Amino acid sequence: MMMKGTKRVGVLGFNGVNAVDVVGPTEVFANAGRPDFTRGESKGHYRTYLIGLSDAPFIAESGVRFVPDCRLADAPALDTLVVPGGWGLRESATNAAVSSWLRSRAPRIRRVACVCTGVYGLAPTGLLDGRRVTTHWRFAGDLSERFPRLAVDSKALFIKDGRYYTSGGVTAGIDLALALVEEDLGPRVALAVARELVVYLKRPGGQEQFSEPLRFQVHAADRFADLVAWICAHLEHDLSIATLAERARLSPRHFSRRFHDTFGCTPAQFVDGLRLTEARERLTAPGRTVDSIAASVGFASADVFRRRFRRRFGVAPSNYRERFLTARSPGESS
Repeated sequence: MMMKGTKRVGVLGFNGVNAVDVVGPTEVFANAGRPDFTRGESKGHYRTYLIGLSDAPFIAESGVRFVPDCRLADAPALDTLVVPGGWGLRESATNAAVSSWLRSRAPRIRRVACVCTGVYGLAPTGLLDGRRVTTHWRFAGDLSERFPRLAVDSKALFIKDGRYYTSGGVTAGIDLALALVEEDLGPRVALAVARELVVYLKRPGGQEQFSEPLRFQVHAADRFADLVAWICAHLEHDLSIATLAERARLSPRHFSRRFHDTFGCTPAQFVDGLRLTEARERLTAPGRTVDSIAASVGFASADVFRRRFRRRFGVAPSNYRERFLTARSPGESS
């Protein structure tokens, strides 16, 4: 029996689905209705339905076995629908079945959220034509080529365009689900769920902060292999080209050329980006001044830090901190 005001959330499932795309958002919605997790803040509840193409269990990419609550033909009226990604949805037969169902049902659902490559299920319907969307950075080019009427942004963690939401990467489905909870129940409940799951409420940055450093490490199989980790652990130190070149045992000129060829930016740009990203994370914790944070990540002065932070993120460091802290309950400790 459903409680009054409960919102029905459907999560599609199929053979070849990504298990995290299914479980991540489901956990967010489940925890949002638990008063012990939300400190009594939550006044809403969600009922999730795992919707299969048939009554039969389906197998995720990883081999995890799921048993659906219902099939496409029997799905109840829904408030929100989550379309996970996975190689199975990019396979023609599954894609055709899901897209056909979405074409008829999606316009009657308040919100439709595609996780990662779940956008491949909705794109053929034409419902996303002319809209901004995102997907995993590795598939962005293919999505643009196959569906040229979509405005694909490969860098965003998630995008809302009308009633349709799309997210990049697998775990970005959690970011997206938290945003949906925040829309429904407010920032305090969303923050409480994020803290329970030990994730960001609003993760700093976009997909490039994950795809680019990882690409660097994957391709840097020689003396660059450990350099990124070393830089991250020594942000407050001198990270000039001369210092990094010496650590890599290369001449500064040779180092700069190879670094750019491998990573697609200069060493200075790379270091600056890491310092700003780390500083942004430290701004979310109370008890430290903006000036001390700037020094702790290696900026020569607080003024330089403020200018670069604003140029990169479009907001002053102090304003960024205020926006994060206003989501906390009064008197709540970090």
